[in-house]
Amino acid sequence: MATSYAQDGDAAGTFLGHPKGLFVLFFAEMWERFSYYGMRALLIFYLTKHWLFSDEKSGVIYGAYTALVYITPVLGGYLADRYLGQRKAVTYGAVLLTFGHFLMGFEGSGGQDAASLNIFWLALAFIIVGSGFLKANISVIVGQLYPRTDVRRDGAYTIFYMGINLGAALGALLCGYLGETFGWSYGFGAAGVGMLLGLIVFIVFKPLLLGRGEPLNPEALNKTVLGIKLEWLLYLVGLVAVVVCWWLVQNQAVVGSLLGAAGAILVGYVLWTAVRKLEPHDRDRIFAAMFLIIGSILFWALFEQAGSSLNLFTDRHVDRSGVPASVFQSLNAIYIVLLAPLFAWLWTTLGRKGLEPSAPAKFGLGIVQLGIGFLVLVAGSAAAGDSMVPVLFIFLIYLFHTTGELCLSPVGLSAMNRLAPAHLASLIMGTWFFASATGNFVAGLISAATGSEAASGEGAGREVVMAVYSQIGWIAIGVGIAVVVISPFIKKLMHLDSLRDDGPLEGQA
Repeated sequence: MATSYAQDGDAAGTFLGHPKGLFVLFFAEMWERFSYYGMRALLIFYLTKHWLFSDEKSGVIYGAYTALVYITPVLGGYLADRYLGQRKAVTYGAVLLTFGHFLMGFEGSGGQDAASLNIFWLALAFIIVGSGFLKANISVIVGQLYPRTDVRRDGAYTIFYMGINLGAALGALLCGYLGETFGWSYGFGAAGVGMLLGLIVFIVFKPLLLGRGEPLNPEALNKTVLGIKLEWLLYLVGLVAVVVCWWLVQNQAVVGSLLGAAGAILVGYVLWTAVRKLEPHDRDRIFAAMFLIIGSILFWALFEQAGSSLNLFTDRHVDRSGVPASVFQSLNAIYIVLLAPLFAWLWTTLGRKGLEPSAPAKFGLGIVQLGIGFLVLVAGSAAAGDSMVPVLFIFLIYLFHTTGELCLSPVGLSAMNRLAPAHLASLIMGTWFFASATGNFVAGLISAATGSEAASGEGAGREVVMAVYSQIGWIAIGVGIAVVVISPFIKKLMHLDSLRDDGPLEGQA
């Protein structure tokens, strides 16, 4: 059952027309993304150049790692909904992330040294579980600042998304440059400092959140279970999850099986809940949310080539004029920082005039633009012939992928929060991130295909990569057009005309 908040989200004052609490979350998430994307910009090179994994193996490891980063929000979202509340979950996740990023700074001797590799796997595990507690829950708190019918919601998520990408841009630029120029430990250490700053911001400015994200039943956390206070027992569950992820990230094939089994269970549970326990309109909204969730899998499977196969392609086949390849990871984020205010204004303006495309239509447009980006790079590579590909085409593929992302990702975050009943908010947000996990794992398989034995022969790599990119580009355009065509039907399932706030203010699960 939803509960009302004592104060409106605007009660602490507004900035740029939005609650000040939004900007607390903006800066906390900005520093968290600084650390994550700073590390991600280096990861594929760290795997291939320091640990000496093959391109194919590195692609699979990268996919398994990023998949696990998006699986664990299901656990974090569930524990937040039932026990911890979103604020405590975010704080705990930030602590784990800080430790994990600093642990990444231990390089060891490189190669296939077993002891050093185990520390590396452990660092990844801390980052995976920390992300699980933080990612879904901080996004939920954003939605809790607004009533469900507030026209500012899509704009708020786009502003929040701009914070994500401001951090991502700075992280890729600084950590990528430090890591490739001075040494891996410098890049990863900078990522750890960024995460620590995010934790400090979230703790210091907590009052501006006005009670959002607090546990539904704080007294229950003080109860003793197995001789341990429940709250501390839940934190121990997080540490056990670290051990599990330490093993999983080393056994990537198991991750694929886990995704299949857990995905079936999760989707089944959500649909069973929708059919058996929800009113017809809430049930239909869950169906609409599941359509968007499934559509996002294809988008992320293709989009996430950026950190793996596209990163390696930029390093080996693009005329970069000496600029480290990892630095180009910042392009997507820089574009978002520049374009997100325009998109926020556009959606809000169109919404007030009744002309805004529906969330499903935006999804379709996003997937189409993703496909166009790949085809532009393929055309650029073909035009270059035997010469290095002009760097202009890297700027262009990231531009099209970014405009596609702005049509899908912040809109998806907003839709999940709007369509889900309050008591299922974090679970549905966790399911959204689970779809991203599936997409990221598939992205690793696609990346592995571009680095397979067939692609590794002299002069063959570039051609094989472009063949894969051409195929997935056309598939994306076809699927995107199909989504746009059926979007009116999906919009009907959303029942936007009958959306009501849970009370004077939106409730908390």
